[in-house]
Amino acid sequence: MTDQPFVPADFTVPRTLTAEGFRLEPLGEQHNEADHAAWSGSIEHIRATPGFEHGHWPPVDGMTLDRNLADLRRHAADFEARRGFTYTVRELPGDAVIGCVYVCPDRTEQAVAKVSSWVRADRAGLDAPLHRAVSAWLADWPLREVRYAPR
Repeated sequence: MTDQPFVPADFTVPRTLTAEGFRLEPLGEQHNEADHAAWSGSIEHIRATPGFEHGHWPPVDGMTLDRNLADLRRHAADFEARRGFTYTVRELPGDAVIGCVYVCPDRTEQAVAKVSSWVRADRAGLDAPLHRAVSAWLADWPLREVRYAPR
């Protein structure tokens, strides 16, 4: 990512999105154990999710909690610097971490958002509703284009 803001300085980046069955909040180090458990128990499922099938995440062999914590801190720093926005997906009712949404600038086109999301294998039924809710939500953001693999 570049040092340029991903969104204009006068845009107030939403801190939450609430929809049927889930809510989003900025991913931070307080989510480390729950986030780690959520993705590490669903590696095969996540790698089969549109947008992740050709990537290197999640790592097939997993990672330590300390390495996961470093990743969460990096995501939180990017959020605060407005370079990219990563949200944890929390189940409603309840509060379990069930997934993640990434809203980041495309590597070659700063004003284009590359969006990806995943949910735990045992919450696979929320994948399409999450995609629909996030797509509608991002329509109100000042982004020239949103690239988000269809469901």
